[in-house]
Amino acid sequence: MKNNVETIINFEHVYANYGGFEALKDINLKINSDENWVILGANGSGKSTLIKLITNDLYPNTEYEFKKELFGKNRWNIFELKKLLGIITNELHIKFMNCESYITVQDVVTSGYYSALGSYKHHIFSDEELKKADDTMRFLNIYNIKDKKVHELSTGQLRLAVIGRALIHNPKAFILDEPTVGLDIRAQKIFINIFEKLSKEIPIILITHDVTEIFPDITHAALVHNQTIYKQGKKEDILTSKNLSEIFETDVDLRQENGKYFISYCN
Repeated sequence: MKNNVETIINFEHVYANYGGFEALKDINLKINSDENWVILGANGSGKSTLIKLITNDLYPNTEYEFKKELFGKNRWNIFELKKLLGIITNELHIKFMNCESYITVQDVVTSGYYSALGSYKHHIFSDEELKKADDTMRFLNIYNIKDKKVHELSTGQLRLAVIGRALIHNPKAFILDEPTVGLDIRAQKIFINIFEKLSKEIPIILITHDVTEIFPDITHAALVHNQTIYKQGKKEDILTSKNLSEIFETDVDLRQENGKYFISYCN
């Protein structure tokens, strides 16, 4: 169970620019550790920029007065912050996929200790750290392929290794960016089951454009539209056909069955 509730994200009036282009505007978002969130929006709405703000890979436009706190602090060593955030993105998956062939599953997992892309000679691991890596790979059912090279892995196997990398340092929150993209139906089911299990212990922030990735333990939702947060709150108030039709700019009918969401398109 989640205990000792703290504020993970506290953003007030945050703006972000890319080369003069206003990528995000007036972002107000507060996420606590006893909540699981989905941040939902169309491609190009600003979701990826929001992830970069959360992970401190991008800083706000200082032209505006703002508050940007993560775990109660407004200044972070980026490597220390990323040890608290279990980050699983398709961008990270691709980076590992393009690594040299010597990178193994075990290298991917243990690279989480150093927030690196693989393990290197100067990386030294204690017996306790190596045991944690082994336990993590067993939990994810990839221990039997720990010596396999990245280029030999299926998309699902590599994604599991990336999850292992995020788990290795006992994160205080997970950031999931479209975590099932590129996976087949069976792999999608496996991943959603893993996230459902983890969400009972660790708060999850799911960023997606796909409502089928939203699992029952998600408690809150924020809708990103036109580079800002259009609406946010408890999921039952926010995830409606009317709101989704607005942010996706097409008429949709949102249905829910057994805690899962589905969309059909209106004529």
